[in-house]
Amino acid sequence: MATIHDGRVRSFWVSDDPLYVRYHDEEWGVPVHDDATLFELLSLEGAQAGLSWLTVLQRREGYRRTFKKFNPRVVAKFDDGDVARILLDEGVVRHRQKIASVVTNARAVLRVQKQYGTFDDYLWRLGGEASDAVATSMSKQLRRDGFTFVGPTICQALRQAAGMTNDHDPTCFRRREIERLGAS
Repeated sequence: MATIHDGRVRSFWVSDDPLYVRYHDEEWGVPVHDDATLFELLSLEGAQAGLSWLTVLQRREGYRRTFKKFNPRVVAKFDDGDVARILLDEGVVRHRQKIASVVTNARAVLRVQKQYGTFDDYLWRLGGEASDAVATSMSKQLRRDGFTFVGPTICQALRQAAGMTNDHDPTCFRRREIERLGAS
C-alpha cells in the first residue's frame, strides 16, 4: 500500500509524484468508452514497455501533440517522414518501433471500427471479461488484427487503465469508487 501525504491509502505502485497520484486518483481504472482515449491508452502502454509509467506520463502532452490528440484518422496517414520527424521530438520516447507502432495501430483501429462500429466495442469484447487469461487472448487477437506492441503485459495494463478490470488494491480508497462505475 502507498499512503501519500494526504493519508489516503492507494495502490502499492503509486509514488508520491503529484502526476502519478493524480493519474491514480482520477483516471486509472475508470471505465473508458471513447475511441480516441482508448487509442491513446494503447499507444502509451506500448510506449511504456521497458520503462516506468511515470516516464510516459511526463511525456503525455508531447504524445498528444505529436499524435494529434490520438485521432486515428489523422495518425493513420503518417508516413516514414513523420516517424523520422517524431524521432527527433524530445516530448516522446524516441524509439522507432514504438513510434511506428502508433501509426500501424491507428490503421488497425480504422479497420476494426469499420468491422465492429467502434474501437470501444472491439476492445471491450476482447478485454472486458474477468479472467487471468484475458490479456493473453486479447494480445493474440490484437496481433491477428494487425496491431503491434500489444503483448499480454501491455494488454493487461490497458485493461487496468481503461477500467476493464478493477485492479486497485483491496484497501485502496479508489477500489469502491471504481466498482460503482462498473469495473469488475
